[in-house]
Parts: sequence; structure tokens; C-alpha cells
Amino acid sequence: MRQGRINTRPLQRFGPQLADGFEELVCQWRAMEPSKRRLAAFGLVFGISSLVLLRPVHVGGSEEKSKLLENLPPIVIGVSNVQSGPSEFLGQRLVEGSMAYFNLVNESGGINGRKISIILKDDKYEPIPAVQNTRDLVEKDKVFFLFDYVGTPTLMRVLPLLKYYEKENIVNVAPFTGADPQRSPPYDKLVFNVRSSYREETRVLVRYLHAKGYRRIGYLGQADAYGKSGEVGVTEALAEFGTELADRVTYRRNQPFEGDMSVQVKTLRDSGADAVIAVGVYGPCAAFIRDARMAGWDVPIANVSFVGATAMLAKLSETSTQLGKDLTSHLINSQVVPAPDDMRYPLVVNFRAHVQPEKYGFVHLEGWLNAVVVTEALRRAGPTASREDFIRAMESLHNWDPGLGLKLEFSPSIHQGMHKVWLTRTEHGRWVPEEFFQEIK
Repeated sequence: MRQGRINTRPLQRFGPQLADGFEELVCQWRAMEPSKRRLAAFGLVFGISSLVLLRPVHVGGSEEKSKLLENLPPIVIGVSNVQSGPSEFLGQRLVEGSMAYFNLVNESGGINGRKISIILKDDKYEPIPAVQNTRDLVEKDKVFFLFDYVGTPTLMRVLPLLKYYEKENIVNVAPFTGADPQRSPPYDKLVFNVRSSYREETRVLVRYLHAKGYRRIGYLGQADAYGKSGEVGVTEALAEFGTELADRVTYRRNQPFEGDMSVQVKTLRDSGADAVIAVGVYGPCAAFIRDARMAGWDVPIANVSFVGATAMLAKLSETSTQLGKDLTSHLINSQVVPAPDDMRYPLVVNFRAHVQPEKYGFVHLEGWLNAVVVTEALRRAGPTASREDFIRAMESLHNWDPGLGLKLEFSPSIHQGMHKVWLTRTEHGRWVPEEFFQEIK
């Protein structure tokens, strides 16, 4: 077989060492017996990849170009979410989880020599501040993309603003909401959703309760777009079984835990509901559970991931001690990440190795996952990437596993990364995986 000359010119831009190493690897492969070449091909590919990935960060070997990389500006990410008020736990914990991973990346040299920086603004879980914050992040702070937003009512008001900035390639990545508007035209291409939707979460909860024999399901929802999104999901899931909600009740957004929920409890109890699905946040949902249990109503109560299961259970445990009555039994929670102590997942193992034990929570873990995903996209986009390059990099994550034993589904036509829903239940005052769910899935 005629051996052609090895063309190493495309690799010269990575430095002469890499080009020479490539030539040596190919020469060794060519010298092998034909019968052994196929087996050695994998090693050849791995060797070439290692030469590229592990090469020094010097460009062309010159000191000036090395300094250029060292002086590259940071990658600035804009975050507007709830940092104060009754729901502050959600925004604070989400950002803490993301920053834990970003700090790890920065300590290792950053992304292609660039550090990650976050500009964080508090919207108090209210739409008007969220819109103003977003405008400032884009126009004044010139952020690269938007990230870690929290809540349906806030994001829904931001979506038209994303449409306004569409020509500037501003996208919102990994919002902490499972609502439908950002998953449907005309906004679906402006948002990258990592987590599963509320429709998927509520469908799992309805199917689980139905499999357990519960037929009359009541609904508690926040009185806004978030609560309505959950109600639609529950109603559609019940329709699959030919049933309807026993009744529905609401509470106002940002209602504190101290608020009275006895009227909502009585309404659903009088409807004959034998189980409840709640779509809200930890304070009011914990208050509903408190008032239901104190009234002697011990039906199963299920929540979706946005509730902040760790904070809700902590509040209920504290109140149980104060009232002398266990408020933590018969609770179910759907989740969009596995339990933070489920060591079957590499993502969880890495998470627990780098955060403090007091931060082993579902929301912290989701923030960590969000950062893992965007970091991979930033690596693929390159050191001098444009916003358009970043969007293409996010869309290239199709079939990439972030450490959850599943592959993301991002592509140019799909901006929904995951569809997986985990189920947990309370046992002795803590959340544990609900294995029965695996059987009925």
C-alpha cells in the first residue's frame, strides 16, 4: 500500500510540538501489521485528542500570545432572580450551586483561559423588577447570556424582552421553571431549558397517585401563571384516566409560612379529595401541610420541584418540634435532579466532593447541573466566542451526558435538554427516592 506524506499543516496553529507528535503517532500506526491497525485506531484517536486537550495554553509558543490569553476578559453571565423575601431560598441556593462549580472551573484556569463572572440582581420574585434587571444586564452590563432565572411569573414578563433583543443573540439559559411559554413558539429558540417541564412532573405525580389507588385529587396552586401552568398539567394528566380535579384552591404569591391556609384545607377536604397536588413555593405549601395535619387531615400531599423540597421539609420539621406533632409524613415530591445523596450518579459524586454538607440540597444540585452544562458549551464555543458561537455550542450538546446516565437532547431545533423526572417521598423526616416509581414507569 502506498504511504502518502503526512499533512500536518492544519495542526501547526496549535504549535510545532503538537504537529510533530501527531506525525509520530501516525508513523507508528502505519508501521504496524494490518491485522493490528483496527485495534490500534482507538488509541491513535485518543492520543491525538490528548495532544490537543492537554497542550500548553501558549499559542505558537510566544510569550506575547501567552500573555494575551492571560489577559482575556472574563465571561460575564447575567442573573436576575429572587434574593430577598419569602422565596429567597430558591434564588440564593440555585446561584450558590452554580457558583460552586464556576469557582472550581476558575480555580483550574477558567474556560480557554477566561474566568467566569456573574452579575447578580434581586427581582424579589416579582415581574417588574425582573424586566428592569434584564434590561440593565443586557444594555448596561453587556452580559454574554442570561442564566439561573427563577420563576414563571418573572420569566414570562422577560420573554418579550428576549424577543426584542433577538438580533443581538441574547438567550436565557437554565431558568428554574417548568412552565410552557418558553418551551413554545415564539420564544422556544430564545431559551435553553435544562430541566423537565411542569407538565412532565405533574403527569408523573398523577400517574403515581393513580397507581396507588387515589382517584379524587385536589389542587393547590399559586395564584399566577406558575400555578395555572401546574393546574393545566394536572388536569391534562387526570384526563388520561377519565377523571377531573375534585376541587382547586389558590394562595397569593409571596405569601409567608405564617399565613393561614385553613380555608384552602377545608375546601379541598370538603370536596372529598383523597390526595392533593400542590404547585407553589416552600412557605405557603408548608403552611398548607401544617394546617391540614393540625386539622387531622392526613392525605398524601405531593409537590413539584420548584417548591424547594429541602427548605419545605426543614420548616415542617422545625414546626413539628414546636407543635409536638409530626408534620412530615405522607409527602411526595417530584424532582428534576436525583436526590443529593444518590451516589449512583457521577454528577452527584462530584457535587458532594466540592460543596459543604449543609448545601446538599436539590436546588443546590440543580444550580450545579446548570453550571456543568453551560461550562461544557463555553468550552466548545472557544476562547473568543461570539454569542452566536455560544448558541451553536449549546445546540451541539445533543447526546452529551452531564453525569446523570442520560443524554441531553439539545439541537438547533430542540432547546429542551432533559425530560427525566425523579420521585421522592418522606421517611423519618428526610427525603428518600421513591423506588416504586421506577416500577410503574
